[in-house]
Amino acid sequence: QVQLVESGGGLVQGGGSLRLSCEASGSIFSINDMGWHRQAPGKQRELVALITSGGSTNYEDSVKGRFTISRDNAKNTVYLQMNSLKAEDTAIYSCYAEVRATGRVYAMGYWGQGTLVTVSS
Repeated sequence: QVQLVESGGGLVQGGGSLRLSCEASGSIFSINDMGWHRQAPGKQRELVALITSGGSTNYEDSVKGRFTISRDNAKNTVYLQMNSLKAEDTAIYSCYAEVRATGRVYAMGYWGQGTLVTVSS
């Protein structure tokens, strides 16, 4: 069984910063892509940032230059550093990881439970 646990959400004023963390645990053989998605009230979930096992990154246009995704493969952890936060960044942020569990041939996608980020204007 594989679990993803996020931390670091909360309330911040506009222009402020937050750092989200997500640790994968369990019977893990390897992890491919890791990423962060968000869902704002009344909107569809969207991909915010993605990082491959090799360290290549991809960002949603509205967060480019403000958010930075990184990972620590030794800790099976992905981070999202969010700077210059805006009210429109308010959402539930969920981490995602493509994990090959021990004893499995294929990787599967796993999701964290989500953490709320609220940016006051």
